[in-house]
Amino acid sequence: MHFRILCFIFSFFLLAQNSFAQEEKKSPKKLERLFTPADTLNKARFWGLTATGLTGYTGVVVALDQVWYSQYPRSKFHTFNDMGEWEDMDKMGHLYTSYLESRISAELYRWTGLERKKSAYLGFGLGTVFQTTLETLDAFSDEWGWSWGDVAFNTAGGLIYLGQDLAWQEQRIQLKLSSWRRPLDDVIITSNDGLSTTSLIDRRNFLYGTNPGEILLKDYNSLTIWASVNISSFMKNKDTWVPKWLNVSIGYGAENVYGGFSNQWTDDDGAVYVLSPEDFERYRQIFLSFDVDLTKIPVKNKVLKSILTGLNMLKIPAPAVEFNTLGKVKVHPFYF
Repeated sequence: MHFRILCFIFSFFLLAQNSFAQEEKKSPKKLERLFTPADTLNKARFWGLTATGLTGYTGVVVALDQVWYSQYPRSKFHTFNDMGEWEDMDKMGHLYTSYLESRISAELYRWTGLERKKSAYLGFGLGTVFQTTLETLDAFSDEWGWSWGDVAFNTAGGLIYLGQDLAWQEQRIQLKLSSWRRPLDDVIITSNDGLSTTSLIDRRNFLYGTNPGEILLKDYNSLTIWASVNISSFMKNKDTWVPKWLNVSIGYGAENVYGGFSNQWTDDDGAVYVLSPEDFERYRQIFLSFDVDLTKIPVKNKVLKSILTGLNMLKIPAPAVEFNTLGKVKVHPFYF
């Protein structure tokens, strides 16, 4: 689910930036001015951003309803309990997405010159509205339903942003993601009745897609969600030898996930497939690694600074140690 939500975030962010870029001739100085937050409330920026956001939000929600939800039977409002589904990777996606929505919304409004605390609360509110709207669409679809688990993780993600901004006026603990599709043996899988076959790669591609955007945002076997902690920001002595950009990251991931609650599925022809639990045991992972806070790199150019801020949603590739629920410890010389 978070793949569609993130597509909305990026669409909104680009639409908001592009709408104001139209107002400036693209000379270096004017571009820098465009990317510089206003010192006081700039009403043109504020109302322009608000109008752009409302237009983009309405358009994306209507498009999702028509293009996605209309393909499934409608129902009355209903709830369902999906805790534990996909080894809770979708819940981590909700946590990350709501954090990112709240943060981007708040920073865009801070760019208009709106006071910091008001921007933080507004960002949290907008993130909550975005997530709740999509959860409501789920609630009226037979395929899904209103998930209190989703709501809890949505709220937690927004509060992770809001709490830090109110307490520290900065994000000392940032939520990031990384994703890398590792090679997979093309195992042939026979249906329970022995009449049909498929392959593990076909199942993976059906669930998680094949293009880079889908793999980055929705392949649960490739995706890792990180809490990236800036070391120097927690030190009393700010003149420490620790680089201001150096972070320590704790990540969460899962492996061998080829179905919601189990590795069993039914295809469109009614054939039932089951992966052997011995050969494809599902498990969860905790990672420890290093990271870089790109917003702490001293850059004067406002355009470059904005680019680094955008890239900071991703964790950099680095060595990592994995602890998993199989009771094993693995060292990854390179992990993304």
